Parts: sequence; structure tokens; C-alpha cells
Amino acid sequence: MGTTQAKAERQQDPEEAARQAVYAFLARVLSAPPEATEMNVVAPFAAEDTALGRAFTAFRGGLGTADPEGLEREYHGLFIGVGRGELVPYGSYYLTGFLNEKPLADLRRAHERLGFARADGVNEPEDHIASVCETMALLIEGTAEGEFSVYDQDSFFKAHLAPWGEKFFADLASAENAGLYRSVGEIGEAFMQIEEEGFTLIARA
Repeated sequence: MGTTQAKAERQQDPEEAARQAVYAFLARVLSAPPEATEMNVVAPFAAEDTALGRAFTAFRGGLGTADPEGLEREYHGLFIGVGRGELVPYGSYYLTGFLNEKPLADLRRAHERLGFARADGVNEPEDHIASVCETMALLIEGTAEGEFSVYDQDSFFKAHLAPWGEKFFADLASAENAGLYRSVGEIGEAFMQIEEEGFTLIARA
């Protein structure tokens, strides 16, 4: 994963804590196959009768019967493959058709302005979808601590996630190699729509 930052004690309202939890969940399951511990994380979201809640319910049910080795194969087929996976989960690729292009350079400049740095030992470019979701989680956390504002979140989301995130998650939801990850795609797609609507309201305020 792509970013590190010192963390302080924080106070978050429930909505912000939920947003951070969804971004952190997406960052984890898009950087490695999901583990059984995610069952507890997703339980509160699966209780909601919404598109997002139903997607979490599907994920929880699938994870409960999933074979860890099967999840490894599914993850490999989707994101790694032989040469490349079915999906290429990088912003540069989605926006330009090539890796390591201008969107990555723009993202790195944004990270520098915000004070984020790539974690030691991480080789993935920062525009990997997991890293971008992780950055959003850190921005939400930092907002609660007073280091950032909701406008920092809005700016980062609009520049580095909104242009391609929903399309990526829609592709994941319909990917040929997707089993459990179909519900991850549905979670991400529904959540991107919620975030887009939320930030639109901020812009109008």
C-alpha cells in the first residue's frame, strides 16, 4: 500500500467513521485477498437495506463459504495474471491507457502537498486503486484530527478517484474471473456514487 502518516487520537462522528471504514476495507481487499476477519468489519454495513448494504451482505455471505486458496487464485487472475490480470487497477491506465503517465505524476504531487509518503518496501505505483482508497481513509482520519478539511477530501476525490474509480468498480463487478470480488465491485461502485453525491452537496454549500 502506498501511504503512511503519524496518527493521533481522534474523534469522528459515526458517518465519517463509516466512510473511513469503507475506504479502509476497499484498500485492504484490493491489495490482497480478503481474510476471515473482514466478516466483523462488514457486519454493520450488511445490516442496511440499501444498494451498498446489499452488496456488503453478498460479500459477507460469499466470504463465509470461500476457500482461502480459491480467493488467492481469484485475486491473482483479476489483478496479477501471467503478464497482467484481467483488470489493470491503476489510475494512469484507466485514464490514458498506459501505466506511469501524467495521472500518476499528478497524484504524487498531491501526496507531497498533503504530506503523505510511500511506505517503505512498497513497490506498487501510488495510483493503484488500493492506495488511492487508503489515501482517502487517511484524509478522513486527518480531518477528524484537524490536519485536513473536508475540502481536502473533496479535492483529492475529484482529481484522483472520481474520474476512474466508479468505472473500475463496475468493471470489477462484471469481470469474468470475479467470484467474491463481484460483490467488492458492487460495494465500490455503490460507494463511489454515494461519495460523488456527498461531495456535490459540499460544493453547493
